[in-house]
Amino acid sequence: MGVPNLMSKTTIALEEAVAIVLENTPKGEERQTARQRANVDRAFMRILKLIAPRIRHFIRQYGLTAHWDDAEQCCAIAVHRAIQAYEPEKAQFTTFVNWQIRGELQSLRFRLMTDQRPSAKKVEATTVSLHASATGAEGEETTLEAIIVDEEALALTESAASDYLARAATASLLDEFVRSGRAAGIEQLRRQQPKRALAKARSEGPRFKNALAGIDPAEVAKLDQKLARDREILERRVFGDGGDELDVDAGITKERVRQISKRATRTISELAAQQPRFRLMAEYGAMSAPAKRAPRPVAQPLLPDPKASHNLALRVRAVDLAANLGSGDLGGALPARPAGPPSVGPASVGIAA
Repeated sequence: MGVPNLMSKTTIALEEAVAIVLENTPKGEERQTARQRANVDRAFMRILKLIAPRIRHFIRQYGLTAHWDDAEQCCAIAVHRAIQAYEPEKAQFTTFVNWQIRGELQSLRFRLMTDQRPSAKKVEATTVSLHASATGAEGEETTLEAIIVDEEALALTESAASDYLARAATASLLDEFVRSGRAAGIEQLRRQQPKRALAKARSEGPRFKNALAGIDPAEVAKLDQKLARDREILERRVFGDGGDELDVDAGITKERVRQISKRATRTISELAAQQPRFRLMAEYGAMSAPAKRAPRPVAQPLLPDPKASHNLALRVRAVDLAANLGSGDLGGALPARPAGPPSVGPASVGIAA
C-alpha cells in the first residue's frame, strides 16, 4: 500500500511550476536560450496565478489596499526571491513564498506609513527600512544598511572575547599556582617544626587534623605574603606590564624579580601540563615554543687514521730472484736483505705485505 499524498493540488502545482523554472534557469555563466526564457515566463505566470488569492489576503492583512499596485509588484519580487532561495530538502515552496511575501509587504508598509504598532504610536516612532536610500559621508548614494554596518565589528568582537578568555585562564592558572605553593609551603613548615611541638599538637586530639596545627601563625603569614608578592610579579611582569615599578614598590632588586619570574614560570608550565583543564594552554605553549637547535655534528679529522688496516704501509724488500728461480718456490720465507745497497733492476726487487 502506497503512502497517501497529503499535499493539496495547489501545493503540487506550485512544486511543478517551480521545478520548470529551475530546470530552465542556466547555471553559472551559461546563456539562456529563447525557449528556456519562454518556459520560465509561462511557469512564473502560473505561479502568480496559483498564489493570487494568498497575495490578496496578505495585502488586506497589512493594510495596503490603498497601494494595491505597489503591493502586487512587491509580491512578484517576493516570488522571484523565493524561487532563488528555494531548497526542497528543507521545506515546501509554499512555506518559502509565504515568508518572502510577508517580508516584502512589511517593508513596503514601513516605507509608506509610520509604524502602526501600539508601542511605536506611544512615542510617535517611525520605522525606516534599512534598504532606504541615503547619502554617504562623501555625498555618494548608498543605503542605511551600508552606513551602519561596521566592517571591523566581527574582528573587534573576536579579539575582545579572546582577551577575556585569556585573562580568565590566566587568573585561574595563577590561583592554582598560589594554591599549590601554599600547600607545599605548609608542608615544609610542618617538617621544620621541632618534635616537641608536633607531640603537643598530637596531644590536642581532633584539633591536630587542622592543616596549620603546630605551625607558627607568623610563618604562615610570611608564606601568604610571599605568595601574594610572587603573584603580583607574575601579573605585572610575566602576564602584563609594570615590572620596573614593581622593583621599587616591593623593595627587591631586578635580578631577584627575574629569578622569581623564571622559577614561577617553570612551576606554572608544570601545573598547566599536569592539570587537564589547562591542557589546551600547555599544548599552545608547546606549539609556540621555539624549536630546539639540532646538535652540531662532530668534526671529522682532516688526516686519515694511520692505524686503520687499509692505511698500513707496504714493506719493500730486495730479494735475489736469480737464486730462487732454480728452486721454483717463491712463496716461502723471503731472504734477508743484504747489507749493501740493493740493486734497482726489476729482476732484483720484490714487494711483500
